[in-house]
Amino acid sequence: MKITENARKVLERRYLAKDENGKPIETVEEMFERVAKTIAEVDLIYDKKADVEALKQRFYDMMTNLDFLPNSPTLMNAGRPLGQLSACFVLPVGDSMEEIFDAVKYAAIIHKSGGGTGFSFSRLRPKGATVRSTGGVASGPVSFMKVFNAATEAVRQGGTRRGANMGILRVDHPDILEFIQCKKDNNEITNFNISVAITEEFMKAVEEDREYDLIDPHTNKVVNRLRAREVFDLIVEMAWRNGEPGIVFLDRINEKNPTPEVGEIESTNPCGEQPLLPYESCNLGSINLENMLKKVEDRYVIDYDKLKETVYDAVHFLDNVIDANKYPLPQIEEMTKGTRKIGLGVMGFANMLLRLGIPYDSDEAIELGEELMEFIDETSKEASIKLAEKRGTFGFYDKSIYKKMGIKIRNATTTTIAPTGTISIIAGTSSGIEPIFAIAMTRNVMDNTELVEVNPVFKEVAIERGFYSEELMKEIAQKGSLKDIKGILEDVKRVFVIAHDIDPEWHVKMQAAFQKHVDNAVSKTVNFRHDATVDDVRKVYLLAYKLGCKGVTIYRDGSRESQVLNLGIKEKKEEAKANENPSKKEPLRPRPRPPVTRGITEKVRIGCGNLYITVNYDDQGICEVFTNLGRAGGCPSQSEATSRLISIALRSGIDAKTIVEQLKGIRCHSTLRQMATNKEIKVLSCPDAIGKVIEKVMKIRVEEEQQFAPIDIPIYENNHNNDEDDPKEEVVLSEVDLLDEERFCPECGSPIEHEGGCVVCKNCGYSKCG
Repeated sequence: MKITENARKVLERRYLAKDENGKPIETVEEMFERVAKTIAEVDLIYDKKADVEALKQRFYDMMTNLDFLPNSPTLMNAGRPLGQLSACFVLPVGDSMEEIFDAVKYAAIIHKSGGGTGFSFSRLRPKGATVRSTGGVASGPVSFMKVFNAATEAVRQGGTRRGANMGILRVDHPDILEFIQCKKDNNEITNFNISVAITEEFMKAVEEDREYDLIDPHTNKVVNRLRAREVFDLIVEMAWRNGEPGIVFLDRINEKNPTPEVGEIESTNPCGEQPLLPYESCNLGSINLENMLKKVEDRYVIDYDKLKETVYDAVHFLDNVIDANKYPLPQIEEMTKGTRKIGLGVMGFANMLLRLGIPYDSDEAIELGEELMEFIDETSKEASIKLAEKRGTFGFYDKSIYKKMGIKIRNATTTTIAPTGTISIIAGTSSGIEPIFAIAMTRNVMDNTELVEVNPVFKEVAIERGFYSEELMKEIAQKGSLKDIKGILEDVKRVFVIAHDIDPEWHVKMQAAFQKHVDNAVSKTVNFRHDATVDDVRKVYLLAYKLGCKGVTIYRDGSRESQVLNLGIKEKKEEAKANENPSKKEPLRPRPRPPVTRGITEKVRIGCGNLYITVNYDDQGICEVFTNLGRAGGCPSQSEATSRLISIALRSGIDAKTIVEQLKGIRCHSTLRQMATNKEIKVLSCPDAIGKVIEKVMKIRVEEEQQFAPIDIPIYENNHNNDEDDPKEEVVLSEVDLLDEERFCPECGSPIEHEGGCVVCKNCGYSKCG
């Protein structure tokens, strides 16, 4: 297999079957063989004489050649006891206590099995409404979202895939203003993405600058009216602050509902690309477009023959997944087999453009995206129709638009554009239809060394054009973009643009181009620079509506972790007053892992073998500890847990001396038993060893500080007056505050990227959608 070393590590860490000690019991190749065998054997349901071995080989080759990969649950669970292969589900939330807590229970079962869930809370009566059965008052949708959030936090999916939810509320719900602002505090409802379900009536009211009705879902009566533009502006402002809420155009989604007689679509999966009926699930997979190229003479062209063959095999694969799946609930199995929705999408589009020499932000790229997706969508329908000839149509076919059209098709939907955060790492290509996020990046490897990883397409071009050098690549890795790099040809700079080089309008245009030929929706994050204005965000939301998108998600660089810049004096005084009460203080949060550290790695002999301890620090102090146990065995999970807790404590400001006092002196019977005969052992346990190495680094830091006297350089000077009546007073962030706005992976400390409603670490494969 031609996969990168990092891809192999991600597979070993997150995908391969493991024993009770967490050690892999299969190779990467064996994992793909397990998946191919399980999915191919489904053919025997429809044809007892099917050549399963040949089909298994086709599926295996398609995956190991990295031409196509299914969604993560299929790779993780196919052929294993859990057997849950779907990535996304939608559950109904009814307006009774029994229905609400049924949904909580069902969500917990799904999260435990590795899936994400979407909910519409639009059926719940508003806060303050009368509850006749008890004589009390309703607490409203947002309060129940917090219950779902707490349940998700408790389950956490056993560490394989973190629980993720989508929460949706109709814009005409009476509690819409509370919902729009429910994630104003980044520490609230942390396991949800939220989106406002926008209606056509609301958008007309925005355009005409008039009021619109708020309707109590319990009584269907108008209970209030709001000015549409003010609500729209609040959505935009909140999104500018921290990226949420997103918006979904609900009426537009239901116009394309393939089974309107079965039910109305009211929610999507956590990343927004998969609108689903209540109790539906969807099975996703993506074609690697970078692999759909061939060289003719000295240039790349699209190999449409290979693409067509891959689409046919992928549709066959995904339809088989529906039958191979072990569903978490019987209602989900019934609905999923009733519609047989699949979501074939793409990844590697940005890398394809780079190889073709086409800038992402160009009309040529938009036209190519639309042309490609039209071909994939039409071909997937052909493949689904051929499957229907052999296997029959989906269960709810008689209630579908296809029945009225006289088209016998196997799957109610065939195409979706998903984020592909982790599977694109495995494939070694760019994610979904997102532009690349950096030309080069620095990756932390063993022994605290750093490796510069360069986009392979750029590296090829740099070598061919004669400007490649290790020094240049290091410089690019520091900046990410080529914009301010000298010594690179202008035509190369024009093609190799990254997400933050591209104006947001081009992000929307690309999303709209693909949406024209996608059954479901397109997962895409519109990236904004940190200095983007609220009006910039407003323009993008309106453009997404105008161009026919089914929804839009934005992220302004650094916004989610930063304090809002324009805090008035009154708000600042209230915040200070709240901080006077210890019970209202913000919880202690660790500072982000710094991008550059220095430190030492020491080998220590313990009872279980050799323990390698790395202690790193920066100018603010010791900030992290890593441990790695040699091959002799021992308890590596305990050492890793200890290291993580120590690292969090250090970056939260806990004095290193206090941590050393807690660690030194802890004894382990395995180590003590061998001390008498092994003179190399000079520690009492793993924690004792860690404490002693931290102590050694503390001494190194003291020596450095004595050698290099610190130099204080003022960054900003506050010229604010103290006029408490001035409502326009602003808080200016220092450079240190601005550095803290960067988000880092909680598992490996590398910078993480925002794409398609998810955050993804390209270093270790960590992802979080919510």
